[in-house]
Amino acid sequence: MHSRTTRPAGARWAQDAATDHRFTVGQRVRLKGGFGRSSDATGIYRITAQLPSQDRSPQYRIRRDGERYERVALQESLELFAQIPLPDENTTLIERTFGHGQ
Repeated sequence: MHSRTTRPAGARWAQDAATDHRFTVGQRVRLKGGFGRSSDATGIYRITAQLPSQDRSPQYRIRRDGERYERVALQESLELFAQIPLPDENTTLIERTFGHGQ
């Protein structure tokens, strides 16, 4: 027979908090577009800190280059900014499209 460990509603294990965050400090992200998003919030941000979750939603401190302040953003309002490398001049179209088969 198993002994089952239970925890009170709302309680969290320390390891749960570590796995909730999708982004890590230093990653570049963008704010997802949506209703009410101001035009001054567009651009590329860098994650400067992981913050505790609010209502089961991980939060981050983010900052855009050239700004003197940081913002707090919920995880669901962020998306990873994937910078696509420029192809070199000797790369074929199929290699640029599908990679080098690695």
